[in-house]
Amino acid sequence: MNEAVTIDTPINAEESSLKDYLTLLKPGVMSLVVFTGAAGVWMAPVHIHPFYQLITILCIALGSGAGAALNMWYDRDIDAIMNRTQKRPLPSGRIAADDCLALGLMLSVASVGMLGLAVSYAAAAWLAFAIFFYAVIYTMLLKRATPHNIVIGGLAGAFPALIGWVAASPEPALMPWLMVAIVFFWTPPHFWALALYRHSDYAKANVPMLPVTAGIPATKRQIVVYTVLMVAVSLTPVLAGASLVYGAGAALLGANFLRHAIRVLRSAEPRDAMRMFGFSILYLFILFALLVADHLTQGFYIA
Repeated sequence: MNEAVTIDTPINAEESSLKDYLTLLKPGVMSLVVFTGAAGVWMAPVHIHPFYQLITILCIALGSGAGAALNMWYDRDIDAIMNRTQKRPLPSGRIAADDCLALGLMLSVASVGMLGLAVSYAAAAWLAFAIFFYAVIYTMLLKRATPHNIVIGGLAGAFPALIGWVAASPEPALMPWLMVAIVFFWTPPHFWALALYRHSDYAKANVPMLPVTAGIPATKRQIVVYTVLMVAVSLTPVLAGASLVYGAGAALLGANFLRHAIRVLRSAEPRDAMRMFGFSILYLFILFALLVADHLTQGFYIA
């Protein structure tokens, strides 16, 4: 790797803004995390006061932002290389690396502490583990070491539904783990679609994403495999009490996801991968919205 980019960029503090600090929290990713976490809160068999629901969702959001800031702090060297990330606040010199690290650590402590003291120690423990898993296991240990980084590391983004559920109901249950499984199997095809489009960026930064190490055709095949697995897992809530209405909706969404995956497999057009990436975000929002709506109308849960 080019050693020049490992030296922190000179900081021009006058150019930093509130928007730059918000960028460190990856608000786009946070929106998905918050929604899946809220779904866990709303679907739990015990309904906590709306104030505690709000605290739980806020802490999940802050925990997500904490992990994102720590990720950007550690990855500032490769972010400076890749075209997609060169304009982020750290590689562009608008925010100091130490300030980013401090923000990530403070948000970690604040989110875990507030969730534990105000709502649930069990949920706080899961939130702490999710932050650690994303910042340390994925970012520091896996991302630059193995092409399976996103398969294993994606588990961090799957925990919010469990955290939300446990905040309301700490008793063991099947449904939150099915929600975790859905996000876990959704993550590889979602991220690999982006990696296909940006594979030259990852190659330039020497990050062993699957398109770089295994090649584009192999990555496309893996996208199809994981999409099939994801669709199958998305139907399992029916076995845990969800209605056939949810099952039908999940099947239709899954069929459309698989259609995108097959199109990517057969296409040489990079933009098809980005179309799949965009649809994958919408897919997860709609699928969890269906799950919540089905729960609210049917009242199912697994204790």
